Amino acid sequence: MSSSNASTKVAEFTAPGVDSQSAKDTIALLDDRLVALLDLQLTLKHVHWNVVGPNFIGVHEMLDPQVDAVREMTDTIAERIATMGGVPVGTPQSIVDRRRWDEYNIGRGLVVDHLGALDKVYNGVNEDHRKAIDKLAELDPVSEDLLTGQLGDLEQFQWFVRAHIESATGELNR
Repeated sequence: MSSSNASTKVAEFTAPGVDSQSAKDTIALLDDRLVALLDLQLTLKHVHWNVVGPNFIGVHEMLDPQVDAVREMTDTIAERIATMGGVPVGTPQSIVDRRRWDEYNIGRGLVVDHLGALDKVYNGVNEDHRKAIDKLAELDPVSEDLLTGQLGDLEQFQWFVRAHIESATGELNR
């Protein structure tokens, strides 16, 4: 079975009170968010390993708690997919196959370069989380609530990133 078929499979059951089509649609939205957050946690760790220059240690130490929190988010989403009757798929190739965005392309780089790029990553993740929340409002309020809580944390993480690249006049230097 290919990864795309496995990730959209629905078991004979779902959460009580959720019809089969709503479960399938919810699983698809959650699967997209799972892929995004798996990608984000790996990207955050990549930046952690490769950031250099002024403020290195502050950024280096800021990123590990974000990695840990995002890793916990992926676990919560995967478990919700299973609860809904889906199959959470997190193998490396399946993540790459289902990803809709470009690869993070900075290797070793300065704090300002990495954080400018990371701000853009958070833009995409957070915007897509918000879109999924809107759709989940009709499909599954439990999944909607799950993503809403995560988005609060993700937006705070982005604020932490932006605080390093913001000017005194409130402009982002990326």
